[in-house]
Amino acid sequence: MDKFASLNAFRQVVESGSFAQAARELGLSRSQVNRLVINLEDDLGVSLLVRTTRHVGLTPAGQAFYERARSILNELSEAEHQIQSDQEEPQGDIKINAPMSFGILHLGPALIDFMKRYPRIRVHLALNDHFVDPVSEGFDITVRIAEHREQPSLIDHEIVEVKRILCAAPDFLAEHGTPAAIQDLSALPCLHYGNLLAGGSWHLFGPEGSVQVRVNGVLCSNNAEVLRDAAINGLGVALLPTFIVGPELQTGRLVSVLPDYHAQPIYLRMIYAPNRHLSARIRLLVKFVQARFGDRPYWDLVE
Repeated sequence: MDKFASLNAFRQVVESGSFAQAARELGLSRSQVNRLVINLEDDLGVSLLVRTTRHVGLTPAGQAFYERARSILNELSEAEHQIQSDQEEPQGDIKINAPMSFGILHLGPALIDFMKRYPRIRVHLALNDHFVDPVSEGFDITVRIAEHREQPSLIDHEIVEVKRILCAAPDFLAEHGTPAAIQDLSALPCLHYGNLLAGGSWHLFGPEGSVQVRVNGVLCSNNAEVLRDAAINGLGVALLPTFIVGPELQTGRLVSVLPDYHAQPIYLRMIYAPNRHLSARIRLLVKFVQARFGDRPYWDLVE
């Protein structure tokens, strides 16, 4: 059975109010339309229509099925229209949510290049560090830097692992000494996320496996750029993602400390609802970001 033709015939009968009018609208014979609807009812095992000599109505099951069928057919028609127009030149709006620091340092410049390549695409970029639901808050794509979280209702593209390393300024290490063992961190001023009064600890992974280190936090912040600047100015050892400190590691303003130790892996991810995958502009953006940041990203290219 041609399910699409049967669905289309059923919808047309409901909206036209008769098999004869539906047949004229579809360019088919009345018997062809009738057979398509009967095949659909047989396949479902329910009666969808109440037929009389003067009127065609919906059964309760038919009413419920009609609402779903109409939605599916409308969405398919919209997808076909979108694909056809996108093949000519990608266009339309993309609403994106992303973390503040990554958005400013990396995603913003990438989006500028993306829009130069596709000038008919318009972008709305909202930057914040709060967790958002991309569907309920109306975003086409949410960019996250986090551990994987299973979300069966969403498509989740893992772009690249984001490394988090220990680092400090050379002058700081010259003054305080370079730690030789992970336990040495406890005696050094440290810069970390968290509550200063409550102190803090870092959960790291090294040659011996998982280790929890209590740190002497002299500065805490919920912004990694603040911690990076404090580290550059010699205030302590910081545990930061390389997309924040990559340029400083490349120029030597910061150096890696205890390089055999690192934090739990997190990932740059692009998350969106399955129906957004129908849009060519969404697929183009995902592909563009994958090419820009995937494999070994430029912020990790330290000689």
